[in-house]
Amino acid sequence: MADDIFAPAMGSTDALEELVEQILLRQAAAIVDHRIGRGELTLRVDPTALRGLVRYLKEDPACNFTTLVDITAVDHPDRPKRFDVVYHFLSMWQNHRIRLKAAVREDEMVPSIVELHPCAGWFEREVFDMFGILFSGHPDLRRILTDYGFRGHPLRKDFPTTGYTEVRYDEGLKRVVYEPVQLTQEYRQFDFMSPWEGADYILPGDEKKGAQ
Repeated sequence: MADDIFAPAMGSTDALEELVEQILLRQAAAIVDHRIGRGELTLRVDPTALRGLVRYLKEDPACNFTTLVDITAVDHPDRPKRFDVVYHFLSMWQNHRIRLKAAVREDEMVPSIVELHPCAGWFEREVFDMFGILFSGHPDLRRILTDYGFRGHPLRKDFPTTGYTEVRYDEGLKRVVYEPVQLTQEYRQFDFMSPWEGADYILPGDEKKGAQ
């Protein structure tokens, strides 16, 4: 009994298949594809129909997905539609979880759902900050995790691991200063070959074997 209390809110396959049929019956134009896995339903959706679908999932008694858990994104640089914007919803009434994925181009805007889920305000700002995806209709779309004047979007796969700007406090100037990134040392080149893979030298420590 105790294990059931802490079990994740997941629906049975039969219940989720029934839910899919219900959604397709009412929102077929919004759905590109769907699949069920690990007790969760994933819908690929048309971004232009996203707001209407989210409203339906929230307000329809058979769905009741009233809790927005998270909004994130995935970067696929080689695709024409570069990003997947991903939404996770929970229905505590039906004990179901649902995931929405909307594929968008780099220059495409995604409709904001702040009007339906106020907590989306910060989630959408984070996706904008990290990936550079714009949300139309957002009341205050600005960076939320990076500093003012930050260049680039850190979770894009083409963003350099060192970034572009270094931030530090200067004791002489008594203020925070921004400078181009300067590495304290060159990247070192490591050779992971071993003598058993054809290297013509002895790795540190291996010379002890010959001295015995």
